[in-house]
Amino acid sequence: MSKAKTPVNPLLQQKKRRITPGIIVVLVLVLALGAGVGVQYWRSNSAVEVSSNGRPEPAVIEGPGTAGKGVTVGKEGAKAHIDIYLDFRCPHCAEFEERTGATVDKLVQDGTATLTYWPLAFVNPDASPRLANAFAAAAANGKALSYADEMYADFSKSWTTDQLIELGKQLGIDDAKFEQAVRDNTYGGWLDTVAKAADDRGVSGTPTVYVNDKQLDADNLTGEGLQKAVDEAVAAAAG
Repeated sequence: MSKAKTPVNPLLQQKKRRITPGIIVVLVLVLALGAGVGVQYWRSNSAVEVSSNGRPEPAVIEGPGTAGKGVTVGKEGAKAHIDIYLDFRCPHCAEFEERTGATVDKLVQDGTATLTYWPLAFVNPDASPRLANAFAAAAANGKALSYADEMYADFSKSWTTDQLIELGKQLGIDDAKFEQAVRDNTYGGWLDTVAKAADDRGVSGTPTVYVNDKQLDADNLTGEGLQKAVDEAVAAAAG
């Protein structure tokens, strides 16, 4: 006579399920997507904090709006002149600002050189012109250098329209016309003329830098390289 089989408790005898590679991939993608959404939310909604309050702001010699002319800051009569063709969404421009910002500030502050910004829109067809327009609106209010420096200082930020307006306010621009200029792309037409002037000069990338009409090569896009080029330009002007 065969022995009766002991009843099996299905709750204790469940087969282990294997997690297939497909499920792992889906989980990884979901986690990555969630992280990406979180980062983008932070970039678009993080608070605007500035570090340049109290720093001397160079005078704006040539403001935005003149067709084919960049924004020039500094002191009249400087022996050297620096032209910077830049894009506010260009990571290499942000690196250039980090490497040379202190040198540029000193040269402009002490009257050794004037500085002309040529804002371009090579990198991002949506963000680049929007940030360039906001820069122009800030320059029209005398805050060209500090506004540009602050956008690069927090390069990871999305710099939404609201953030751009808030940056202006934190730099002391409390003017309804500034906000309207940022929202309405007031300087869009001027930026088109700046782009054409850059193209006519043969500028094909950013950053591109000239000192007294002599272009710096890539190896000299440093604080030391810029200082040397300015020293040579001043010596040549004095001779």
